Amino acid sequence: MVRWFRLSCLRHSLVAFAVTFSVAHAPMADAAQKAQPRQKVIAKAAAKKPSAGRQVRSVKVKRTTVVKAAAARPSMGQLYGLHATDDPLDLKSSVALVIDQDTQQVLFSKNPQAVLPIASITKLMTALVVTEAGLPLDEVLTISQDDVDTEKGSRSRLTVGSQLTRGEMLLLALMSSENRAANALGRHYPGGMDAFVAAMNAKAQLLGMNGTRYVEPTGLSSQNRSSANDLARLVDAAYAHPIIRELSTSREAQVDIGNRQLQFRSTNGLVRNPEWDIGLQKTGYISEAGRCLVMQAELAGRKLIMVLLDSAGKYSRIGDAERIRKWLDHAVPTAPSQAATTRF
Repeated sequence: MVRWFRLSCLRHSLVAFAVTFSVAHAPMADAAQKAQPRQKVIAKAAAKKPSAGRQVRSVKVKRTTVVKAAAARPSMGQLYGLHATDDPLDLKSSVALVIDQDTQQVLFSKNPQAVLPIASITKLMTALVVTEAGLPLDEVLTISQDDVDTEKGSRSRLTVGSQLTRGEMLLLALMSSENRAANALGRHYPGGMDAFVAAMNAKAQLLGMNGTRYVEPTGLSSQNRSSANDLARLVDAAYAHPIIRELSTSREAQVDIGNRQLQFRSTNGLVRNPEWDIGLQKTGYISEAGRCLVMQAELAGRKLIMVLLDSAGKYSRIGDAERIRKWLDHAVPTAPSQAATTRF
């Protein structure tokens, strides 16, 4: 009996000790388990830590987004293979013609009979028809929805409802190649747009521009087509009108539209170049026509008519004009191999 009592007391003592030990060491076990993830993080960071004396460079990664440019739409001249024509001046225009205005002598020519889209060179005929019609230049015209470009989707600062005089519309059409202004000029012609386009084509025939056709007054349509030979005749006829000479060579102008004042500048930077004496000019561009330029200018002591069509590159028509000017400054009276002594 006494032995059983002693064994029972010993068993209770061992159980009490085990419980006490477990309770006393439980916080330490929990702390150890919580410390394991932290220790792993510290160890991982220590593994990445550079050794003493080693320099660490901060590398910035720049992401570049590459946008594939859409292929440029070829001009009609390119499709016809006209750019393969060689010339002594290495012009970027596939069509070129330089004529002495007084003698009608051809000084330089390159594909002068090729009939191509002429873009806003069209506006020179628009101005000629309006001017010769004797319509009042102080009459106020209104831009309407009919003047908004649905052919190419080009923009304009002349919003629908804008009002300008016919003279101001003529200025913006010639100087800044304003499409809505040119369309409004045709729309306000006696008989409307159909009568105006008919007058444009009738004038072309009267001038002997047999390869020329117009379908509208802005040049946005690629169906407006002509040749360098024909356009030289147009420049010569338009030059006879002082108002066309003045407006086409204006450098800049400010017009009032309602409560707004809008500033417009010439599309031809050569009018601001002191090395050029330009009496008349017009630029043009649509993708089918390339970059175009016609001018009357006095160079090397001569009054010249210059036509450049289907030039490849934003500034190449200006570059071509400069090449011709420099050649004329240094050339002998007879032109290079492609110059002709025939009359225009």
